[in-house]
Amino acid sequence: MNTIKPIIFLSAKNASVQYPNGVIGMQASDIEIYDGQLTVLIGPSGAGKSTMLRTLNGIVPLSTGSISTKKHGKLSDKKSWRSHQRRTAMIFQQHQLIGRQSALHNVLLGRVAHHGNLQCLMPWSKKDKIIALEALDRVGLLNKSLERVSNLSGGEMQRVGIARAFAQEPDIILADEPVASLDPAISVKILSLLNDICIEKSITVVVSLHQVDLAKKFADRLLGISAGKIIFEGGGGDLTFEILKDLYGDNYSNHPETQTAE
Repeated sequence: MNTIKPIIFLSAKNASVQYPNGVIGMQASDIEIYDGQLTVLIGPSGAGKSTMLRTLNGIVPLSTGSISTKKHGKLSDKKSWRSHQRRTAMIFQQHQLIGRQSALHNVLLGRVAHHGNLQCLMPWSKKDKIIALEALDRVGLLNKSLERVSNLSGGEMQRVGIARAFAQEPDIILADEPVASLDPAISVKILSLLNDICIEKSITVVVSLHQVDLAKKFADRLLGISAGKIIFEGGGGDLTFEILKDLYGDNYSNHPETQTAE
């Protein structure tokens, strides 16, 4: 039986990160992210998931190696990196929202990638406002568009973060532990929403998660990371007891990262 080989959206070759204090954030790795898939990074705290994720957008610079994309080829200069970053949206665990501003204002900041930072000092165009309002509507928060973000719940804040990412009109979304501070039921809703939007718009997604059960539920593909190195690649059904022990240690079932959401 012939299987269709997935298209590589983004790849890293011999990519490593050593921080100025000497800490190794990521060992030399080859990474492939496939077009239109939801890839989840799993592993214990401190394994290097966030470092690996942030290298894909240049937030953390590589010490060795290179990153290439389907659209731009090898990202070798500031121009190619800027072009990649313009279509790369980020979602963070701590939301990174401006609490005193409205949900709409925060979502409009996703449009800055298309205009430049000076746009924040100028009136927003009708087109930008429509895109932002449509993004808020898609995450079910159109009625909260003028509400101060500081008045919203944690789950609502994360939905604003998703709307901001969506308003950027990205080709890829990188989500760094987006549900780590949310309760299990809200976590499922947030990941379901993110997954649905990305399927609808054919957006590639890379998410780092602590919760193995959520990773298995939503991932098209899993990358298991330990000590800054990928030690597992496969689907949820390939994630055996032995592999989880390698990732989380002999008593992995006691790790909060592996606890099951009800």
